[in-house]
Amino acid sequence: MNPANTGTQPVIGDRRLYDHFMNIARNRITTRQFDPEYEVPKEHFEMILEAARHAPSGANSQPWHYIVIRDPEVKQEIANYFVAEQRFRATLKMKFPTPNYAGLATAPGLIVVIADFRYVKAFPMLKDDDSDLNKMYIENAGRILLQSVAASTMSAHLAAAALGYNVWWVTAIGQQKAQEAMRPLLQVPDELSILDLMCFGPPLKEPYKRWKKEPEEIIHWDVFDQKKFMTDDELDVWIKKKRHKVMYKDAAKID
Repeated sequence: MNPANTGTQPVIGDRRLYDHFMNIARNRITTRQFDPEYEVPKEHFEMILEAARHAPSGANSQPWHYIVIRDPEVKQEIANYFVAEQRFRATLKMKFPTPNYAGLATAPGLIVVIADFRYVKAFPMLKDDDSDLNKMYIENAGRILLQSVAASTMSAHLAAAALGYNVWWVTAIGQQKAQEAMRPLLQVPDELSILDLMCFGPPLKEPYKRWKKEPEEIIHWDVFDQKKFMTDDELDVWIKKKRHKVMYKDAAKID
């Protein structure tokens, strides 16, 4: 008998919990329009963030904070910032299929993800050393921290999905302008960074599952299968012809 099987650990090879988990993972579906009349119970916020705090992190540093936003006026101010940013991007002619951020204002559940980058000091690096070697360690420390916060955020998303909610992972708010706009609003200390937003709730309309790559496209055994490598030209074609479809269209309707 595996000594790890103490009653709280699943039995190795038993698919029951795995199948249940995969049902949750497959149904972690993004939506950007929520039922504005729904009110998330406080207990659900606590359950979702209980899952988040059990995520793995580098050096067990747990470099995260979460702000639960319940004030409708604050939600509206956050939404206003993102809508303005969306309109600004349109003037730049990026040709990037940006979502409609107005739905942030009516998300029943809204959690702001905060990262404390000072925790990079907890990861391997040389003290008082400006060598190229130490720069490599410092760069890697930043990646470790981001991976840690992402793991915690993903745990929260899966917990929300397990409670039956649809979710929305809002990223790309690390730019200085966003920090300056939202730190005072949320009274976040300057030493911390507002990294992501997590929205969740019942969808306003029937959600759809987006396209996912097939296992044979991404799984390699022992070494990288060169036949699965996409050249720069192939990647450019994918971005030009398929990206907009896989971002905002039902997987069943993609040709």
